[in-house]
Amino acid sequence: MRLQLLLGTLVFSAATTNAQIATIDETFESAVISTPANYNNLVNGWTKKVTVSAPHSVYVDQANGNKYAQFYAAGSTSTDVFLVSPQIVAPDGSQQITFTATPTGGATLEVALVDNPESLVANTGVPTSYQIIQTYTFSSSSTPTITPVTVPASTKQYIVFRFRNPQLMGPPGVSHAALSIDNVKYNTAAVLAANDVKKPTEQIKFVINPENTELQFISKSELKNVHIYSAGGAKVAEGKPKNQQLDIRILQTGVYFIVIEGNEGTVVKSKFIKK
Repeated sequence: MRLQLLLGTLVFSAATTNAQIATIDETFESAVISTPANYNNLVNGWTKKVTVSAPHSVYVDQANGNKYAQFYAAGSTSTDVFLVSPQIVAPDGSQQITFTATPTGGATLEVALVDNPESLVANTGVPTSYQIIQTYTFSSSSTPTITPVTVPASTKQYIVFRFRNPQLMGPPGVSHAALSIDNVKYNTAAVLAANDVKKPTEQIKFVINPENTELQFISKSELKNVHIYSAGGAKVAEGKPKNQQLDIRILQTGVYFIVIEGNEGTVVKSKFIKK
C-alpha cells in the first residue's frame, strides 16, 4: 500500500451540492437595522430558534457602527435559544471555527453540530443528534478566550450557537443578560506562515503509515526531537524518533501541527491529519 507524503501543506477538496458551503466568514454587516427594531433580520442563510413571545432573544443588533448577532435573555433565567449557520459541507476534521464574543451579564454558550435545524426547539432542551463541540461560561466581568476550535468529522451539517442559563441581571428575579457573537469564521486550519519556519540546511520529510499508527521520517541524519500540537495549540505529544519512526497511536482523530528539530539546527513546521 502506498504511503501519502506530506510536504508541509495539505490540499483539501469538497464537493458542494444543495447550496452547501465549505467555509463561513460572517460579520452580519449585511443585515438591515431599522426602527422599530427588526427581529427577523438574520442574513446569508443563518436562522434562529426562539419562542413566539420573545423574537428578540436572537437578532442582529448594532453598536458603534458594528453589527453582530445578539442573544438576549428577555427577562427569563430559563431562556434557551439557538442561532444556526447555513448548511455546510460535512466536516472532515480539518476545519476550525472561531468567533468573537462580548457578554453583558453571565450566561452559557455552547457551540455544536446538528443534522436538522428543525429538531431544535427553543426552551425545550436539545435532540439526541445534538453534538457539542465546545462550551463557554461567561460572567459580567469575564470573557473566556475564544481560540480556534477544531470541528470533528461528522455527518451533521449545521453549526449551532446555543445561549442558555442567563444569570440574574436587573430587577429581582429576572435576567437581562445578553451576549453578542461576531466575526464567525469556519475554514480549513491555517497553514503555518512562512516566517514561522527556519530555512532548513537539510531536507526533512515525513509520511504516515497506512494504519495511521506512526510517523515515518525521511532525513539524512537522526532527528533531535519532534513536538506535536493540537489544532488549538496545546502540546499533545513529543519525543525523539526511534529508527526514524514516532508512535502516534495515542492521538485522537483530527488535525495536528508538528515541529521537527534536526540535529543540524533545522526546524521544520508542518501539519498532518490523524485518521
